[in-house]
Amino acid sequence: MKDPLIANMTAFYHNSIAFDSLEGGRSLSTASSTKILIVDDDVRICRLLAQFLEGAGYAVRAASTGDEMRRLIVAIPPDLVILDLMLKGEDGLELARELRSQSDVAIIMLTGKTDVVDKVVGLEIGADDYITKPFDLRELLARVHSVLRRNPRSNSTSHEKQPSVVRFAGWTLDMPAYELTSPAGDKIALTSSEFHLLSALVTRHNRVLPREEILDLVAGREWSPVDRSVDVLVGKLRKKIEKDPANPALIKTIRGVGYKFTGKVHIA
Repeated sequence: MKDPLIANMTAFYHNSIAFDSLEGGRSLSTASSTKILIVDDDVRICRLLAQFLEGAGYAVRAASTGDEMRRLIVAIPPDLVILDLMLKGEDGLELARELRSQSDVAIIMLTGKTDVVDKVVGLEIGADDYITKPFDLRELLARVHSVLRRNPRSNSTSHEKQPSVVRFAGWTLDMPAYELTSPAGDKIALTSSEFHLLSALVTRHNRVLPREEILDLVAGREWSPVDRSVDVLVGKLRKKIEKDPANPALIKTIRGVGYKFTGKVHIA
């Protein structure tokens, strides 16, 4: 049976293009300053994704194993990793966890249709977004644009868009620097999604934000009733800024609607 993902992506291309060998993770494009690393053990998918993303102006490299991924990341750090969670002989979630523990690189997970648990765990680990196979290449490109736009590591213009410092409950959120400082003076690491969630909440304090609005602000995509990504992200952020995450004083749940930031906020 023909692979629906391959068929879907191949439909975008009718002319063959000569590719560099994927062995050893050789570069598939070097023209763009924004670098994407595809981690997938299916060479056909790697090549089709690379061709499509190159056409959008990105520099693309590919890896088929975790070891190859690690080697390429050290050699040329990417701005975004597109990671297949179903690598043969590898635990994709552990690779995502490893990436997040070592870097703030943006991560988009490729998941199977029924991998609800993997999606939730991946978001808890710190992945920025996910896309379910089979998918439309235009949807992937929209996700790539959205994640890179939100990621401070790859967005050199974002400092000009948020020229303010927000203080709340002893915390300081420096938006131009993408830094969160605790009341004790410690720098607290935030993923890009956590940063944008906190920014959305504190700049709209005492206002109820529906889940769909939060997801649009943070991830640039529509929310559905079965989508738990907002709740997962809020839970992660509470663990970092609440004294008692189980009984939050800053980020309140508005049952059936969304969330509200109730802490006293000073915007400089």
